[in-house]
Amino acid sequence: METRRVRETGPDLAFVARLLADGTRAGFCLALLDGRAWTATELARHMGVAASTATEHLNVLVRGNLLVEERQGRHRYVRLADPQVAELIESLAAMAPHRTPPPRSLSAAGRRQALAHARTCYDHLAGTVGVAITDAMTERGLLGWDHGLRLTGDGETWLGGLGITVPAGTRRPSVRSCLDWTERRPHLAGAVGAALCRHAFDAGWITRIGTTRAVAVTGVGRHALHGLLGLPDGSLAQSEEIRSSTGVIPPSCVT
Repeated sequence: METRRVRETGPDLAFVARLLADGTRAGFCLALLDGRAWTATELARHMGVAASTATEHLNVLVRGNLLVEERQGRHRYVRLADPQVAELIESLAAMAPHRTPPPRSLSAAGRRQALAHARTCYDHLAGTVGVAITDAMTERGLLGWDHGLRLTGDGETWLGGLGITVPAGTRRPSVRSCLDWTERRPHLAGAVGAALCRHAFDAGWITRIGTTRAVAVTGVGRHALHGLLGLPDGSLAQSEEIRSSTGVIPPSCVT
């Protein structure tokens, strides 16, 4: 009887699981981790399904509160509902078994390597570079891990020196660790992670590679991150193989 009462009154985790149990819907959510709004047509093309099929799946995700829609004239866009949904998707991706079919082309291999090296996870940095920044901030006492992840007083001073302000009065945690699905180690998320990522874009430290989630650390960014956090240039620069095979080499990335 007690078990039945819990099943009837507790959180319905099975409902959320059913939303992501379909491969197409899960693929849509992974694509939307870039933090941008997509049209149904773009998502259908991305997953290789018919537009009508994409619309049906997107309606399910919107009704389930994982996505929200925005309309501009005749166009309908969808995006992840909020940072908490993005963190859920990234955490599940880190737990999921990884399928690594051989790339069908050199450009596909380059895109995969570029995503693993540095990418956006909704609104914060992930990949090898994201984890390296988190580790360096920890080593310098800007982040503390005792009793959970926290921003230290030195960390607040460091952010202030960069002119980075973190919005106050929101329900979002100031800092949060997010398990990186390629590195299998935590990177910095939360309001501080988002503010740092936004600053990196605004300051020209990083730039997007094409229309994907992958980002490249620019020459300016490598210099800044080396000076601020001691990160070696070799851990920040993409290999020439990755840059040439993606077909996109931002001018500011060339030294």
